[in-house]
Amino acid sequence: MPSYSCNLAAPTTPLPHVWEHTVGSGHAALALRSDWQAQLARCHRELGVRHVRFHGLLSDPMDTLICQDEKWLYSFFNTDRIMDYLLSIGVRPFVELSFMPDALASGNETAFHYRANVTAPKDYNEWETLIGKLVHHWIDRYGAAEVQQWFFGVWNEPNLTVFGSGKQEDYFKLYRSTVTAIKQVDASLRVGGPVTANSEWIDAFVSYCDQNHLSADFISTHQYPTDSFGKPGDDTETQLSESTPGFMKAQAQKVRDQAAGRPVYYTEWSTSSNPRDHLHDEPFAAAFSVNILMNVCRLVDAYSYWTFSDIFDENYMPSKPFQGGFGLLSIEGVPKPAYRAFEILHRLGPDELPMDGKHETVSAWAVRRDNTVTLLLTNHALPKHAINTELVHMSLTSAPTPRIAYVERVDDDHANAKCAWRQMGSPEYPSRLHIEQMEVASQVIRRPVALSYNDGTVGFDIDLPPHAVAAVTVEF
Repeated sequence: MPSYSCNLAAPTTPLPHVWEHTVGSGHAALALRSDWQAQLARCHRELGVRHVRFHGLLSDPMDTLICQDEKWLYSFFNTDRIMDYLLSIGVRPFVELSFMPDALASGNETAFHYRANVTAPKDYNEWETLIGKLVHHWIDRYGAAEVQQWFFGVWNEPNLTVFGSGKQEDYFKLYRSTVTAIKQVDASLRVGGPVTANSEWIDAFVSYCDQNHLSADFISTHQYPTDSFGKPGDDTETQLSESTPGFMKAQAQKVRDQAAGRPVYYTEWSTSSNPRDHLHDEPFAAAFSVNILMNVCRLVDAYSYWTFSDIFDENYMPSKPFQGGFGLLSIEGVPKPAYRAFEILHRLGPDELPMDGKHETVSAWAVRRDNTVTLLLTNHALPKHAINTELVHMSLTSAPTPRIAYVERVDDDHANAKCAWRQMGSPEYPSRLHIEQMEVASQVIRRPVALSYNDGTVGFDIDLPPHAVAAVTVEF
């Protein structure tokens, strides 16, 4: 039987809720949809999300820049609609300056179904004019004090050829042009990069900025547990099975060291980089997320889940409620198990207590808020690795007399809307009643926990099925 203990009199360490800083989305035009807006508002309200990042703010669907009769025509109407809404609900943008307006593009290479142009500007002076006008407009509209609280990242994953040339020198030229244009408007605005996949180019980017006296106010990059694992053509489960449990923490530590004191913002991460991975919809993603977040939270300043919603159309937008999409919420807005795990994490207190104990698949943390302590537990392993239901013994020493205790669970049988959907017959187009039933099935239910108390020690046992999250809160 796995056994864990926590001394409530031990010194605590701050627990930074870095997962609440930013969340990812699809491309900017989706932010004009009312259902996208409603889902983001829910994430802000229930998960504490403070910023949102999306692709394609400058792409042609946003009508930001066109050339007509050999004249540049600028329109910030659609960007204003988005920013107005974000600020109205208390969310700020983590601005991604991408992709290239067709009128300014040096080539025809595109990504995604909305044909985002991923080529460099054919005229860097005109690119700087566009960026300068846009940023100046935002300051005029929202005030310098507001825009100074935003973040500006330059491009998306420039080390991948799907988003450009994949060459450092090309990205560095674009970054230099962009950061120069922004800083000329307001030197205090926060600009960073290189926004790479797989935590790459950090050393080179820092060196380039230092040598050229360019501001790099933060480091932004991405990571997935499937990065660099498996062979071409492998399915996600095979890639994950060949990953290592400590891979993402070790990679984050390396980036933290390379950042040379700058804040580190991971602006994408998830269970996998596959937009059709069934594990995104299942309790596996909940347990995986809790483990990753509790292990990297002191190494990064933001850790942005990709994405908050299945209203996401880089390839196409399937109609099925559960189709392996990146989102924490289904396309109808029903919370997946990972969403409920983030909800539990949001309610955690600010101070972590040391925990004694170790097990191959079971992990445990103790977090204090005022007169309550929450014991957060997971039972998790990568695919194709051994895992069983475990009965875990927990003890809290130096404890006053407990008043009440309850457990909140996410697993196959709890907070699992996909399971309810299957029981309905897996309808591709669920009725309003079906959606209401899935919403109910997704909820986290508090149930009482029986405690023992003897000579200042609280004890209890709890069962954890495979890929489970359990949060036991004890009130004193």
